[in-house]
Amino acid sequence: MVPIVEIDIPLVRSLVTSQFPNWAALPIERDEPNGYDNRTFRLGPELSVRMPSHQRYAPQIEKEDRWLPRLAPLLPYQIPKPVALGVPDHGYPWHWSVNRWLEGESATVGQIDDLHSFADELARFLRALHQIDPEGGPEPGQHNFFRGGSLTVYDAETRAAIDALSVHLDRDTVTEVWEAALHASWQEAPVWVHGDLAASNLLVRDGHLSAVIDFGCSGVGDPACDLAIAWTLFSERSRKVFREGVALDASTWARGRGWTLWKGLIVLATLKRTGSAEEEEARRVVEAVVADHEAEA
Repeated sequence: MVPIVEIDIPLVRSLVTSQFPNWAALPIERDEPNGYDNRTFRLGPELSVRMPSHQRYAPQIEKEDRWLPRLAPLLPYQIPKPVALGVPDHGYPWHWSVNRWLEGESATVGQIDDLHSFADELARFLRALHQIDPEGGPEPGQHNFFRGGSLTVYDAETRAAIDALSVHLDRDTVTEVWEAALHASWQEAPVWVHGDLAASNLLVRDGHLSAVIDFGCSGVGDPACDLAIAWTLFSERSRKVFREGVALDASTWARGRGWTLWKGLIVLATLKRTGSAEEEEARRVVEAVVADHEAEA
């Protein structure tokens, strides 16, 4: 049974003090908004503490500690820099990390000077990531929820969501988009993937992309999972800039629609009829994916 742990400032203080006493006097603040998979705290002006919230996220910490220092010099924008690896203690059962603090705000349309330029910047980051030697990198699995792997892992879940939402969407068209993604396949060598390229994991400074954070779902495989940002953040015009910039084929783009559709549908199936902003956003994303598929058909 997974222990239930309250991850709060007193716990972080105890862990830092006992394992890294040279940082014991530094102030600790909860980062807001905080993540779901991992809790983040600011440690003094230059450091952050990252702590998994559940056993299923625990392997991500040691993976980041191993691979981020190897990836960082080869990327055009900043990524987290591990400084120390903490061990279980004080009732906290998993490894945790101390990283360099990265300044910036989560990417929103209001924070970005020009969405087209931002799309080009993010495409540049992905091109560089895809060029890094994948030898020895972690293959898709439970550690990253099969990011970079086959969409068939989520086939049953997606079809169940379509069934649950059949009176709220065009079932035949949505199923067509999903099956087009399933029938497309990655025929190239595996490449590095971020795995969770959401707007909240992109930092903006002075209106431009400054850093990409949270590599917990990273691994090597099919890059299609990193294309969801095309529909969750970009407009139709900036999506075109992004697509041209990443330079991936139509088959990969179809699988990218599949990854985006899967997430949007399970959110809608969970939140249907709540009228929440999250539900409305998921609906917008699903509609954008379907429209993109129809435009290419």
